[in-house]
Amino acid sequence: MPHPAVSVQGLWKEYRIGGQRAVGETFYDVLSGAIRRPFRRRAADDGDVAIAQTGADTTDRFWALRDVSFDIAPGEVVGIIGRNGAGKSTLLKILSRITAPTKGRVEVRGRLASLLEVGTGFHPELSGRENIYLNGAILGMTRRDIARKFDEIVAFAEVEKFIDTPVKRYSSGMYVRLAFAVAAHLDADVLVVDEVLAVGDAQFQKRCMQKMSDVAAGGRTVLFVSHNMTAVQRLCSRAIWMAEGRLMDSGAVDTLVAAYLQDGMTSPTLREWVDLDSAPGGDEVRLVRASVCPPDGEPGQLITVATGSQVTFEYVTLRDDLHLNLSVHLFTSDDQLVLNAVPLNEPVWFGKPFPKGRYRCRFELPPHLLNVGRYRVELLFVRDQSVILHKEPSALAIEVEDSPSNSLWHGRFPGVVRPNLRWTTERLS
Repeated sequence: MPHPAVSVQGLWKEYRIGGQRAVGETFYDVLSGAIRRPFRRRAADDGDVAIAQTGADTTDRFWALRDVSFDIAPGEVVGIIGRNGAGKSTLLKILSRITAPTKGRVEVRGRLASLLEVGTGFHPELSGRENIYLNGAILGMTRRDIARKFDEIVAFAEVEKFIDTPVKRYSSGMYVRLAFAVAAHLDADVLVVDEVLAVGDAQFQKRCMQKMSDVAAGGRTVLFVSHNMTAVQRLCSRAIWMAEGRLMDSGAVDTLVAAYLQDGMTSPTLREWVDLDSAPGGDEVRLVRASVCPPDGEPGQLITVATGSQVTFEYVTLRDDLHLNLSVHLFTSDDQLVLNAVPLNEPVWFGKPFPKGRYRCRFELPPHLLNVGRYRVELLFVRDQSVILHKEPSALAIEVEDSPSNSLWHGRFPGVVRPNLRWTTERLS
């Protein structure tokens, strides 16, 4: 059995909040600490306890990584997934030897290249040509290697006309393309990539994905960190799921991504109230159940741009002859109103009095309507089409992911909605 390309065993990383670093102090930390030390002593002599205690062992300890262990085989493409603060970036910094672990062991066989922050090392006053040589040297390339790949790097970045222009005059897209091109053309046995697809336009994203696919096809090992689950599924064969510094699970990418998305639902997709007296509402009507799911699916299942979603409400009317309407407002995560849905075309009960009883109503949001993102569902019970009986501001939430079938763009389209419009083209002459 071949030796693993990357082996992580019992890895721990501790930070001290507000205090001195534990393991892995930099030269700057040591120097600045020596300069500050006399002032701390003077503060203690003057009775300033708060300043004197700075750097003492009264600070909080934060474990960014907790007993993480895994092996990655040569040529394997592995996605590392998890919420913000899960420890993903800390793990990659340890693998890249940017910071040292508190405990544990890391072994990397062969040369490792890191794309942790695209553009790190670029100097704004230098030209694109000069920054290629500077950044290439920082990443470990020799001058001969850079010269050999110079034309390929420039062509990939598409900055031929501006290669001798200072990069401070580049657009953000040009800057990012050039930075990625330099790092991606470094010959390495292990490539570590952190959120490189979070920036750039559709064409750039496609080129990045193709380049990483080419790297993987060439037998090199790739560790890919991204919040874009579609990109992870398209590029990786295996995934590692991290949460709160711990390794939650490791396995087939599709299975793990589905479990991660369902576990990570931070907003309710199903709400039920068994006790009618405590259910939202008032003396005339009360909400007892609300859910959102894919059509013909179950709450908690993945909703994508291509699946659409089904929203269901169950409620109890507490008096007879109630002329009731439901009104639903859908908001983006920054409270921009997307749409208002009312049952004007409901064939049975619209405009008619409701006897006492329990009712269920539902509507569907069609595929290719909502963009990628999180949406808040606000429910209003309205009497006589004018009097609001009750408003439930956060009745539900809808989280829409990208569709795995989308191959042209990885991430959110511009705009609130994302319709799949019908296009035709004909040649006139």
